[in-house]
Amino acid sequence: MSRINTTGKKSIGQITTEAGKSVLFPLLAIVISIFVAVFFVMWAKSYSILQYFTALTELFRIIWTGCFGDPATTLNTIMFVTPLIFTGVAHSVAFRTGLFNIGVEGQFIVGMLACSLLGLIPGLSPVIHIPLILIGGVVAGSLWAAIPGYLKAKVGTNEVINTIMMNYLSMALVNFVVLRTAFGEKGKANTPMIKDSAMLMNFSGSRANVGVFIAIAVAIFIAWLLWKTTIGYEVRAVGINPYGAEYGGVNIAKNTVLAMVISGAIAGLGGAAHVSGVMHQQFDLTTVPGFGFDGIAVALLAKNHPIGCIASAVLFGALNASSKMLQLNDIPKEIVYLIQAVIIIFVATDYIVRYFAEKKKKKEAMGNA
Repeated sequence: MSRINTTGKKSIGQITTEAGKSVLFPLLAIVISIFVAVFFVMWAKSYSILQYFTALTELFRIIWTGCFGDPATTLNTIMFVTPLIFTGVAHSVAFRTGLFNIGVEGQFIVGMLACSLLGLIPGLSPVIHIPLILIGGVVAGSLWAAIPGYLKAKVGTNEVINTIMMNYLSMALVNFVVLRTAFGEKGKANTPMIKDSAMLMNFSGSRANVGVFIAIAVAIFIAWLLWKTTIGYEVRAVGINPYGAEYGGVNIAKNTVLAMVISGAIAGLGGAAHVSGVMHQQFDLTTVPGFGFDGIAVALLAKNHPIGCIASAVLFGALNASSKMLQLNDIPKEIVYLIQAVIIIFVATDYIVRYFAEKKKKKEAMGNA
């Protein structure tokens, strides 16, 4: 006869089983996405069906060479990975609260703008200037996210629609500042280069920089915040069951705004770090950079765990970094988007399966009551 755990704590076996289940679908999604992508490699290279494993080997070789083949490509991959960690963690915070913060893209953009303007201040020491531009990004992103968060909490408007509109407003704001104010260079569609004192240290003359360590530190801090603090407990409680959380004394409106502010602050910090370490100036925008939207896939694959976002960002960053190498080997770079799309579809399938499983359990519980 098996013993019943009456302490309320999970055994090591239960924790291991849950951990195994949590990574099963992401791993399965990656395997299936690569399985499907190989067929497009075969089509591009005119391979027969009997050469499937040849195509598979070639795909792995090209992707590995394109992202980790030598120190230069590895550093280039780090440059792609860094903003994805920021945006992935930003989305994970919102998802944990039951919010869909599509506006991470816009919050990333205003963080970029804040850095490009504060970075122009002359005569500052790097010890002061770098924290200043990073804090500026945090403030800009959090304020930009607080608007749809407040409207969601107080008025009940849909955060998806509001944050999408905020994305376009952020683009309009950047273009206005760059093209219509004294902050933009005359005759050019960009701001001046930020001061050297506002630039994050780069690795070996590449565009990879210490921003990656900031991103990893943020992911670790947010994991601690969500699982080791009262604030994190309330935020997660609202996401799991808002009515149950409210019954237990948790303020839903406050935590909705708080989650959006935290999410926006992380995205804004990522935007500031991207300008400080990579771009060094702000250009006008005809389209969004895309890091915020890629962050959705990063968070979903990581099951909305901040630490998992680091590994997930490495995968998506590596795929993006290898796209040029694929083209050089006569393989369409769209295969990268195909792999990403299949991963997202299968991860989303896991959420759907779990939703109907939970619904079935509730019905059974009501029937036995």
